[in-house]
Amino acid sequence: MTRQIGTWVRWGLITVVTICLSSCATRPVMMPSRPSGHAAAWPQAIGPRHDITHMIIPGETLYRLSKMYDVSAQDILSRNGLKGPAGLKMGRTITIPHAAPLKEVIPVFPSRKWKYIIVHHSASDKDNAMSLFNTHLRRGFDGTGYDFIIDNGTKGTSAGHVDATPRWIAQKDGAHCKASDMNTKAIGICLVGNFSQERVPESQLSALVHLVNYLRQYYNIPEKNILGHSQVPGARTECPGKLFPWKEFERRLRNP
Repeated sequence: MTRQIGTWVRWGLITVVTICLSSCATRPVMMPSRPSGHAAAWPQAIGPRHDITHMIIPGETLYRLSKMYDVSAQDILSRNGLKGPAGLKMGRTITIPHAAPLKEVIPVFPSRKWKYIIVHHSASDKDNAMSLFNTHLRRGFDGTGYDFIIDNGTKGTSAGHVDATPRWIAQKDGAHCKASDMNTKAIGICLVGNFSQERVPESQLSALVHLVNYLRQYYNIPEKNILGHSQVPGARTECPGKLFPWKEFERRLRNP
C-alpha cells in the first residue's frame, strides 16, 4: 500500500488526504499550524452552519481548528483580523465563521515509545483543558500532565469532546502516573468528572472507546496494556473511580 503523509480516519469510512508537513513529529516544538504525523477524525456531524465563539486551549493549532469546524484557516484568520497562527494565543476567544458542527480531530505521531494506555478521571465536577492546564502548572508540572482530555460539557465544552494537550503534540513523557514508570511509556487519557461519585456519561464513554481503539491500533498496544490508573502496579489511587464501567468499556473496545 502506498504510504500517505496524512490520513483522516472516519469511523466506518476511511478517507486519505495528503498534506504538507513542516515539522518533525518527535521533536518538541512550538505549536505548529500543521502537526506532523496522522490524524483520526470522527465524522462531521450533520447540522446547520453558524458563527460560533471558541476559546483557544493549550496546544490548539489553526490547522486543528480548521478541521474541527470545516472552515478554511484563512477564513478564521480573516474573520478575527489575524495575520497568522501566532495570533491564536492561549485563552483568547475567537470567532469561527460559518462553522459546521464540531468534529473530533486526533493527531498521532510515529513512535515506538507508547506501550500502554492509562485511563484517569479528573476527580472534579467541572473542568476543561484550560483549567486543568493551570491546575497542573500550580502543582509544579510543565503544563497538563495528561496526553488527552475528554470533556464532560462543563466550562463551555461539548460533552465527549476530545482535546490533545501540548504534552502529546510535543510527544513528551507524561506527568500522570509515576507507578511502574508509566510516564515514559503510557498514553494518559483523562475524563473530566468524578467517577467515584457518578457514572460515566455515554458521550464520554463513547469518545473514550473511539480514542482508545484508534490509539491502540496505531501504536499496536495490546488490550492487556489498557489500564485504569488504579490498576497500575504500585499505584495507590481509586482513579478513574470505583464506578467506572470496566466490563462495559472492555466489551465495547472489542465490539465498537
